[in-house]
Amino acid sequence: MTGTLYGVGLGPGDPELMTVKAARLISEASVIAYHCARHGRSIARSVAEPYLREGQIEEKLVYPVTTETTDHPGGYEGAIADFYELSAKRLAEHLDAGRDVVLLCEGDPFFYGSYMYMHERLSGRFEAVVVPGVTSVSAASSVFGRPLVQRDEVLTVLPGTLPAPELARRLADTDAAAVLKLGRTFSSVREAFAEAGKLDDAVYVERATWGQQRVEPLADVDPSTVPYFSLALLPSPAYASRQKPAPAPAVPAASGEVVVVGLGPAGPEWLTPEAASELDAAEHVVGYGPYVARVPQKAGQQRHASGNRVEADRAREALSLAASGSRVAVVSSGDPGVFAMASAVLEQVAAGHGAGVRVRIVPGVTAAQAAASRVGAPLGHDYCVLSLSDRLKPWEIIEKRLDAAGAADLVLALYNPASRSRTTQLADACSVLLRHRAPATPVVVARDVGGPEEDIRITTLGELDPSTVDMRCLLIVGSSRTRAEDGVVWTPRSY
Repeated sequence: MTGTLYGVGLGPGDPELMTVKAARLISEASVIAYHCARHGRSIARSVAEPYLREGQIEEKLVYPVTTETTDHPGGYEGAIADFYELSAKRLAEHLDAGRDVVLLCEGDPFFYGSYMYMHERLSGRFEAVVVPGVTSVSAASSVFGRPLVQRDEVLTVLPGTLPAPELARRLADTDAAAVLKLGRTFSSVREAFAEAGKLDDAVYVERATWGQQRVEPLADVDPSTVPYFSLALLPSPAYASRQKPAPAPAVPAASGEVVVVGLGPAGPEWLTPEAASELDAAEHVVGYGPYVARVPQKAGQQRHASGNRVEADRAREALSLAASGSRVAVVSSGDPGVFAMASAVLEQVAAGHGAGVRVRIVPGVTAAQAAASRVGAPLGHDYCVLSLSDRLKPWEIIEKRLDAAGAADLVLALYNPASRSRTTQLADACSVLLRHRAPATPVVVARDVGGPEEDIRITTLGELDPSTVDMRCLLIVGSSRTRAEDGVVWTPRSY
């Protein structure tokens, strides 16, 4: 009989916050294991000490490095990987001998816990049981005396080791947050809260539930005093608003404006200077989540990310924000006037929303232009831009327009060619175009242009395989005059 490995969560530090099950397992186990630095002291052991008994074997898993450098050939990561392998072998020897092993873990074993590295190495060979513990996030909320989240608010948990711009973006996009792993990362974490416009609402909590716990505004903390066992907390905004005195009656503000901004097809190198200037000046950024995430975070700027199929709701939200006097940027990939948010905003204005709000459109590089640039000049003469999505218009209309464009011998840029739920339209579109075009007509299949998974293929209308095309692709179908030679596709400017 082999022993059982127990990953036991000890909670945030107060031994009385340990679960009954954790206390029982600690007192019953043959082997107690815990991590520690080279000085040999273990916070986990000190929390569990009231429940230890004489005769238990103690296994100290001593980290080879913490913050210092190492001469290990694999660097820090190599040294830590070897340490985990060696630690797993030591615990496996006890388990093979039939001894139960309790591995102590501050907080919860599966919440940024060190136990998980033993679990992934040993759970396939031995029975492994995880005993959850109270997390540092819950403890910090309790000692601060404010709820984390209420009703449908969103809580985001983040490691302080993320780059400050990424932290700022995520903080701006959430209602409440907890940022762990401070210590040396504190300055960049505080910078991220400031960039997100939420520094004044954040609190610093150190060693929650310990005798020497510390709670104070995040903005007031001296970075040189911050230990690893601390976190930054952004609690429930709804609770905070109810604690503040009722504001004086607002004076009606002058209407602001909505600027619909094209981000281009991919990264910042596709963004025009005009678009970058408008984004920098905006007080609010509204858009589909992945597009909002592409906008650099600015201090005090509020972000309103939403799903892909709520264009009308998104437009009304932007107009409502602007009606109160704010300057609002609505973002779209590519150009906002091409199958994007410009028309959605103007439709809501026509429906009576945002009275008095000025709306401007700032263009962007279109996906069709980006794809064409990768292969030459397939759009060098007359061309047609058409979406194959039948979500907003029936397929009968799409087919009629395809037939007309084919008969007119226009180059076609086909947006939204396929998706997980639309798997037949592209094949049908090819059949329609083959009524008018030779099978050898050049076709450009451009996927994720400008992105990390960019893939450009040149094929023909007769050989195009629709199963290789997805929603991230754009297709350019040549006219009878379009040429493809040596990886270059172009359409002559004259007949």
